[in-house]
Amino acid sequence: MELGIRSASAQPDHTLAGRIAWITALRLAFLVLLLGATATLYLRGELARYPFSLRIVFVTIGGGFALAGMDAVALRSGTRLYELAWTQIVLDQLTWTAIVYVSGGAASGATSFYALTCLVGAVLVGVRGALGAAALGIGLYSLLCAGFHFGWVHPPPDQAVAGYAIDTRQLTYPLLVNTLGVSVVAVLSGYLAERLRLTGGALQAATARAYEAERLAVLGRIAAGLAHEIRNPLGSITGSIEMLRESPALSDEDRRLCDIVQREARRLNDLVGDMVDLSRPKPPRAEATDVAALAREVVALASHAARGSDVEVRYEGPVVEAIARCDGAQMRQVLWNLVRNAMQASSAGAIVTVGVTLDERHVLLAVNDQGPGVPEGARIFDEFFTTRTHGAGIGLAVVRRILDDHAPMGARLTVEQPTGGGASFRVTLSRDISGLKRSLRPPPSAG
Repeated sequence: MELGIRSASAQPDHTLAGRIAWITALRLAFLVLLLGATATLYLRGELARYPFSLRIVFVTIGGGFALAGMDAVALRSGTRLYELAWTQIVLDQLTWTAIVYVSGGAASGATSFYALTCLVGAVLVGVRGALGAAALGIGLYSLLCAGFHFGWVHPPPDQAVAGYAIDTRQLTYPLLVNTLGVSVVAVLSGYLAERLRLTGGALQAATARAYEAERLAVLGRIAAGLAHEIRNPLGSITGSIEMLRESPALSDEDRRLCDIVQREARRLNDLVGDMVDLSRPKPPRAEATDVAALAREVVALASHAARGSDVEVRYEGPVVEAIARCDGAQMRQVLWNLVRNAMQASSAGAIVTVGVTLDERHVLLAVNDQGPGVPEGARIFDEFFTTRTHGAGIGLAVVRRILDDHAPMGARLTVEQPTGGGASFRVTLSRDISGLKRSLRPPPSAG
């Protein structure tokens, strides 16, 4: 796996339940208003002469209330919400078709409700919801118009036939206008829904970055205090143990205990250093750096630190210079953290190798261990993530931060799992050809 910017992958929509709840509440409010208006007009006698049409309207309103109840049950279970959203879109368009049928057919003003469902589809599902609602609404409206034209559907028996368009000349204009209107609303609502989704994702990313920056700032203040409060007594402990270890009165067991104290003191010092490095990043200074010499130095230091752990650290690479463009001090920290991580992941008797290879454009550093490998999906480069019981999860986070800062210089980090087991951390750096040429240039002759 390669270290870099994580692409946005498809994630489950955890806000769909809330949107369905809002749409359900608005639908209930609309149905209550429609029922109130219909009942008021009926009581005044203005709709009493339309018993068949009223029956369809009341059945449609009752179906809407039943749908709202189904939504409430489904929302409580929290399952199959996507299917529920599409069910709402389909039933809404069927509802508007029934209302269009009893309120004038092709010329009914209720055809605007088809466009309203396109907005609902955009809110619930996005672009596909808006376009799907438009296609379904236009299809149902077209079928209704065709039914009137070919005699498959007749006007309500309690309404005048003259009020309904049934021939081609009367049907063409409202069909075209409503199709165009619904299509435009669907496209616009779908576009706005997509823009809102993208903007919401960018806002989430910005919020996450702000939270991360705030967390690192707090960590920086804690680390600064810890570095001062811990390193001073730590230095006294280390010096005292060094002096105590040289005492001829100590037994072999006592010296072994002194070695343990020294090793743990070094580990604590490394932890404090990692916290400071992580919380107070310094911009890298690009310079020609002999990475091979750097690797040999880190291997020698790690071999000295590995005494008593039975882990062997080896260098495999050229004895000539391997000049790369990077910040030498920071790259030394990267190598040291990777080697230290490999040693901690290895068992007694294992071998950790630090390899350096060259090609025409790159210098490749590889730190290989014989440990258990990297678990699938493990976020090993995240701060405070660790698979060890005594780990702090900071060392590899420092590696990631330094190499992220080196990315403009062409640095890249990859992690591979060799077939024989273990893990291989590979750092690719841009080779500094000009620095190599300067190092190979013969010295000027005397005189």
